[in-house]
Amino acid sequence: MDENDIKPDTITSLLMLRALCKGGYLDEALNLINFLGESLGIYPLPCIYNSFLGACAETQSIGHANQCLDLMDRRMVGKNEVTYSELLKLAVSQKNLSVVQEIWKECFRNYSLNIYSLKRFIWSFTRLGDLKSAYDALQQMVVLAIRGSTSLYSTEGKLCFSRLDIPIPSKHDREQFYLTKLDSDTNKDQSIFSVKVRETAHIQGRMFHTCESKPVMKALRCSYNDVISACAYLNNNGLAEPLLAQMQVLGLEPSIHTYDGFIRAVVSERGFSAGMEVLKIMQHKNLKASDRTVATLSVSCSKALELDLAEALLHRLSICPYPHPFNVFFAACDTLDQPERAVRVLAKMRNLKLLPDIRTYELLFSLFGNVNAPYEKGNMLSHLDVAKRINAIEMDMAKNGVQHSHLSMKNLLKALGAEEMIKELIHYFHVAESLFSRSKIYLGTPICNTVLHYLVEAKEIGMAIELFKHMKSCGMLPNDATYNIMIDCCSTLRSFRSACALVSMMIRDGFYPQAMTFTTLMKILLENDNYGGALNLLEQAITEGVELDVLLFNTILKKACEQGMIDVIEFVVEQMHQENIQPDSSTCNYVFSAYHDRGFYNTAMEALQVLSMRVLGEEFGDLPKEMEVEYNFILAEEAEAESRILQLFENFQEDRAVALLNLRWCAMLGFSISWSPNESSWAKRLSTNYNTRKGLR
Repeated sequence: MDENDIKPDTITSLLMLRALCKGGYLDEALNLINFLGESLGIYPLPCIYNSFLGACAETQSIGHANQCLDLMDRRMVGKNEVTYSELLKLAVSQKNLSVVQEIWKECFRNYSLNIYSLKRFIWSFTRLGDLKSAYDALQQMVVLAIRGSTSLYSTEGKLCFSRLDIPIPSKHDREQFYLTKLDSDTNKDQSIFSVKVRETAHIQGRMFHTCESKPVMKALRCSYNDVISACAYLNNNGLAEPLLAQMQVLGLEPSIHTYDGFIRAVVSERGFSAGMEVLKIMQHKNLKASDRTVATLSVSCSKALELDLAEALLHRLSICPYPHPFNVFFAACDTLDQPERAVRVLAKMRNLKLLPDIRTYELLFSLFGNVNAPYEKGNMLSHLDVAKRINAIEMDMAKNGVQHSHLSMKNLLKALGAEEMIKELIHYFHVAESLFSRSKIYLGTPICNTVLHYLVEAKEIGMAIELFKHMKSCGMLPNDATYNIMIDCCSTLRSFRSACALVSMMIRDGFYPQAMTFTTLMKILLENDNYGGALNLLEQAITEGVELDVLLFNTILKKACEQGMIDVIEFVVEQMHQENIQPDSSTCNYVFSAYHDRGFYNTAMEALQVLSMRVLGEEFGDLPKEMEVEYNFILAEEAEAESRILQLFENFQEDRAVALLNLRWCAMLGFSISWSPNESSWAKRLSTNYNTRKGLR
């Protein structure tokens, strides 16, 4: 151009600037802007500065943007809406809400905002979590659309304005929407769309009249989608429902994206059932839910342990960019001990060619590491199966380049320990030490505690003591769980003295003995038939304000049952009652067996009734509805009655199920059921004897 004596003009300068920005040469681009204003006599128009600011927003270069703004101030170049739009993009990329709010105030002060500018602000507020500002801007946008204060036309795929600086109407001129939600009590029985709308028929008519242009409707729908999606992100279902109702009033048909955000907002508060209701509405409208929506619903179902629904939804996925929905499902399978479901869903995950992450492998070790059911001992065949499974999971981890985490290694060690594969347990513990030391990661006390626990369970006392010493020598600080495991180790040795020494170390390290500690200490004393010492420990735990549990009392009851110590059993049972400790099925078993083995059959049945009632709860006799339900369980004559009780086992209500079966058994044997357990002669006798013994003390 110099050789041909062609002077650059504004368009040429703009194209040169854009070329430099696209190449990433922001310093050179900024120098060009300086050069244009000083040497060539070309006064740069706002579009040149805006192009540069747009490049700063794309590269998130705050420094260059500030230099450009300073230059604009020095040259007194005014900002226009495009300038603010580029600054908004930069502020959002930097997650700087205060800057966005400052731009909002400046634009509101200097411009009459139109629909498209409001749309940009709504997008910015929702991305930064300012739901209130986004909602206010949305309502202003709706007001402008209803009043017809602006119109948009499409050109080359962009929305343009037919006029500028349209004034915002004052508050008293704006149309009002009255969206009154139903009371929370009635909401439970109503559809999620049960929103009362008053005085809106004329508004809907005006919307159809003034918003005939598709760009206006598209802009409004897009902004509603942004706000509803923000409601999902911020768990604000209370705002999402009125917004969806308002869209329908305005004649804006919700899109797939609308329902996607709405479902995510609804399930966060109301659970999966509300989300499934919306899904049915989508199907009725022939709208196919997006994979994201289906994944969200599946996660909600998995968290609610509704595995049938969750699995069906996962099988509907055609693509899933992340393994989170599958991981949540695997966690639910682990909770319910249903690994066979996980196998089917894992196959679906493979079909989608979705790579597992470390959380997936953590759950796979927990799900498939164990072969035997709880309380079953391992054997040679199960050991081979466990080794094969662990090897397969580790090979897959290596194939996908995933390293062990603390939890994955801990779950692996738990699987080996549960199968009593002690040799392999120690081998993998050393593997963990080597692996984490190479990565300069702290091995962690929880992993050592896992190994310690299973060594003590397998009665490998010498190995457990050596590991404990190794922890201390390596500077690995034991925690309260470590000390409780080692105190339990002393119960195998029947060494109360060693246990007390560990308790002293525990207290010096800042860990106060809890119920588990007292339980183990009592177990050691009871192994030596020291009932007096055990009861004194129990009294000490109560005096010191330790949070008591039923296992603490059951430890004494079990040993007393084995030796037929009726007086000890009655004292401990009443002490449980005085301390408001609810008995469990083991308590019922120990007390009943002790009386039965000594030939006190009537007392055994009476005690069984009282304790079973206490398992169900002391308030049982005061609630007629509850009494009616349990009455039908206990005294029902149909064959399905026991089946209904047994279903409680599936809902993890074992103690309640056993208590109901006990009472049903008592009724079948002809014993009258008393709904007030404290009025029993046996309960009164225990209370009197307990108070007498306490008084003598």
